[in-house]
Amino acid sequence: MSTTELTWFKSSYSDGGGGNCVEVAVSADAVLVRDSKDTSLPPFTVSPAAWSVFTSLAAGSRH
Repeated sequence: MSTTELTWFKSSYSDGGGGNCVEVAVSADAVLVRDSKDTSLPPFTVSPAAWSVFTSLAAGSRH
């Protein structure tokens, strides 16, 4: 699957001024993460299960 066929979402924690930005796209079998400043770089890809664990742990660390 081409990354242009995906719908990318910018992190709500990204800098609105064009600074450090992360975008995420979800496909049937993977979650892709990329740098929004340079979308020509290949995305980091993880399984949906791994992404779920990561986001659960990240949400818990905001306290």
